[in-house]
Amino acid sequence: MRDARAQIIRWIDEDRDTLIDLLGNFVRAKSPNPPGDTREAARVLCDFLEQRELPYRIVASDETMPNIVGTFDCARPGRHVVFNGHMDVFPVGDSGSWTHDPWSGDIEDGRIYGRGVNDMKAGTAIIVFAYMYLHRLRDQLGGRVTLTAVSDEETFGPHGARHVIETCPEVLGDVCLSTEPTGIETVRFAEKAPNWLIFTVRTPGAHGAYTHKSENANEIAARLILDLQSLCDMTVNSPEVVIRALAGADDVIDRVASPGAAKILQKVSVNIGVVRGGAKVNMLPGTCVVEADIRVPIGVEVDDMMREAERIAARYPAVTMEIASRADPLWSDPEHEMCRLLQSNVEELAGFVPPAIVSLPGTDVRLWRERGIAAYVYGVTPHNVAMADEYIEIDELIHVLKAHTLSAFDFLSRSRQNEETMQ
Repeated sequence: MRDARAQIIRWIDEDRDTLIDLLGNFVRAKSPNPPGDTREAARVLCDFLEQRELPYRIVASDETMPNIVGTFDCARPGRHVVFNGHMDVFPVGDSGSWTHDPWSGDIEDGRIYGRGVNDMKAGTAIIVFAYMYLHRLRDQLGGRVTLTAVSDEETFGPHGARHVIETCPEVLGDVCLSTEPTGIETVRFAEKAPNWLIFTVRTPGAHGAYTHKSENANEIAARLILDLQSLCDMTVNSPEVVIRALAGADDVIDRVASPGAAKILQKVSVNIGVVRGGAKVNMLPGTCVVEADIRVPIGVEVDDMMREAERIAARYPAVTMEIASRADPLWSDPEHEMCRLLQSNVEELAGFVPPAIVSLPGTDVRLWRERGIAAYVYGVTPHNVAMADEYIEIDELIHVLKAHTLSAFDFLSRSRQNEETMQ
C-alpha cells in the first residue's frame, strides 16, 4: 500500500505538464451557462479518456448538454467511490474588465487564468486524472470507481447531475467526492439549503399625483423586505456532531469565505435578489415583485421557515407568496471515514488539518446527499469566481489532485483489507 501511494505521488508530479495542458484546452473550450452548450468542453475530456482507453459513456437529455459517466470495477468486491465535477461555467460578462483573454487559459506567475478555470474546470480535470490513476491501480483495490463530469450545474438545471442520477444507477455509490472550489484549508460536509420565494404585491395603482387613491405596491414591498429579515433570528438546533465539527473553526471560515462568514454559517440568511416594481416615475405602482433567496442551515426545519415567511406575508393583504424552489439542509457525517481520510492526507501533504465545515453556496453533491450517500467537497481556493481574471494556483491544482487520489485509494484499499481480514 505504501509503495502504491508513493507511486501515485510520482505519477502526479511527472504528469504536472500534462494536467496543465489538459486544463488549458478545457478552459479554451467555451461552455458558458447560459446557454449551457458543453459539447466542445466534453470533447476535450472524451479525447483524453479515449487516448488512455479509459471507460466512459455519454448520457444526455439535451444533446447540447452531454454528461460524461465512466465506471470500472476493481479486482474484487468492495466499496464504491464516485467523483463529481461539472463542465459548464458562468458567462464572461464584461470582457473589457479582464487583463487576460477569458478563454485563453493563460499561464502567468504560477497561475492559470480563464472563465471557469476555478469554478470548476480545474476540479473536473482533477477528477479525470484521479480516475485514470485509480484505473491503473485497480488490480490492487476492491470496489468500484465512477466518474461524473456533468453539464447544467450553474443554473441547477435538469440536464446535468439530476438527469445522471435519475437514469444511471452506477453513479449511486457509497461516497461522493467533489472538487468544487472550497479553498484548501477546509473540507465541506454540508451546505446551506437555498429556498427561493416570490412575493407579489398588487394594488389598484394610480396617477403619481393621486397618492390618496391607492396603496403604493413598492412601499408595501419595502416594508415586507424589512420584515423578512426577522427570519435571520430563527432558533437553530444543530446536532452535536455538527457543533463539534464547527467548534474553533471561525477564523478559518472567515479566512476562506471572507470576514463575517462564520456568523451567518449556522443562521438563516435572507437575500433580496430581485425587486421589480413600477412603470414610470409619475405613476403610483400597482404591482411589485420581490424574489428572496433564503438559505437555511442545519438545525432549522424548512417547513418552520416557510410558515414564518407566510405569517410575515399575511401582515399585508395585498401580498401573495409563491415557493419557486424548496430544499432541505442536507449534510454528511463530518466524522465519516472519507472525511477523516481527506483531512489526514491534507495534513500529510501540506502540514495542517482542514476543518470540516458547512458551505454557504450550493453544489451538485446535494443530489447524492438526497439519496443518503455521504458526500464531501475539497478543492482549490475560489479566486475571482464569476469575476474578471478568474484564476487558480497551479500548486493548489497539484495538491488537490494528490489529496483526492490518495483518499479514494485509501478508502478502496481498506475495503480490500477488510475483506482479507474476514477471510
